[in-house]
Amino acid sequence: MTLTTWAGNLTYAAARVHEPRTVEQVQEVVAGARRVRALGTRHCFNTVADTSDDLVRLDGLDPAVEVDAAARTVTVSAGTRYGALARELHPQGWALHNLASLPHISVAGAVATATHGSGDRSRNLAAAVAGLDLVTADGSLRHLARGDADFPGAVVALGALGVVVRVTLDVEPAYDVAQEVHTDLPWDAVLEHLDDVTGSADSVSLFTDWTGPAVRQVWRKTRVAPGGAYEPRVDLFGARPAPGPLHPLPGIDPVNCTQQLGVPGPWHERLPHFRLEFTPSNGDELQSEYLVPRAHAVAAIEAMRGLGEVVAPLLQVAEVRTIAGDDLWLSTAEGGDRVGLHFTWLPRQAEVEAVLPRIEAALAPFGARPHWGKLFDAVGAPGSDPRDLYPRLDDFRALVARTDPDGTFRNAFVDRHVLGLG
Repeated sequence: MTLTTWAGNLTYAAARVHEPRTVEQVQEVVAGARRVRALGTRHCFNTVADTSDDLVRLDGLDPAVEVDAAARTVTVSAGTRYGALARELHPQGWALHNLASLPHISVAGAVATATHGSGDRSRNLAAAVAGLDLVTADGSLRHLARGDADFPGAVVALGALGVVVRVTLDVEPAYDVAQEVHTDLPWDAVLEHLDDVTGSADSVSLFTDWTGPAVRQVWRKTRVAPGGAYEPRVDLFGARPAPGPLHPLPGIDPVNCTQQLGVPGPWHERLPHFRLEFTPSNGDELQSEYLVPRAHAVAAIEAMRGLGEVVAPLLQVAEVRTIAGDDLWLSTAEGGDRVGLHFTWLPRQAEVEAVLPRIEAALAPFGARPHWGKLFDAVGAPGSDPRDLYPRLDDFRALVARTDPDGTFRNAFVDRHVLGLG
């Protein structure tokens, strides 16, 4: 079976692709494999999930959703998509703390790569993990829960510790969200009032191409009590409300986007930028993202504006978001709050890869961490030590050596970017 990434920019090299229906079948595959990696919805843009041996697809596992109201958690199979999970949770009166811009991605894949939504007070999706079950190298099933010594290293683990088959997430009572879009926010206002702009709603995204005097669009998502009213904001530091629904890309029909214009609605129908039932992109695309400490946000934004004429010809759109810090060892937000600088590229991979070192060099002074599932050149500047970016990296390497001494779950990506072996 031939498989590609969601964007079609990479064909997986696996000799065998397995589609287990039960956890027991996953255990059998792993126990008999020399090298094995897991696949979710294949929304990564690099080789993080690739292998020349065995791939295990997780989207065929039993999709049961089990809510524990007393513990305020939900347990789902690893391949469950966030949008599908939300549609199960909401009628029962429960919600997740946040969602990514796409509801189409799988829980385990998003967690393993530290994928996030947006918000000054919202941590990345992995921070909601309360427990997980993973199949280890000998085929046995191991459960880890928050509070276990290995837990902070096992949540964002890039598949290097085993095949995660079930994930338990924190939930909270359901809430509504009102989403509104403002246009033409002056860059001067962004640089002077960044904290006020990103703090003006529970989730804020700035869409730009890094050129010109203003940010094209600002998407703001505000929590509202269920059934409550919301008064849209008129002025946003010089930006004005959009006259109608917009797509992040100029000239694209917003029919695929979630409800705007400040109309409150269920959390899972507003927090993503795109609706679950529609194609979530403008055709082929590539993605990169770099996360910098919040203290360096303005300087990093100014550095990217200095590269605007270089990157704009390759961009569909760029997005600036905020993410609250966490304590997961390989999380891109480990150790403190971050600002994410996201790039949705045209499908011109060679040209994109050629410009990534320039972006990384410009952002290196600010401690930029690349998103694990998107295109990047290196973790840190050439000649630097990735342990400077990830203080617990030695602990993670020791965890891998202890739990997978034969390298069953290793691949070239993990060896090079995480273990320092290639």
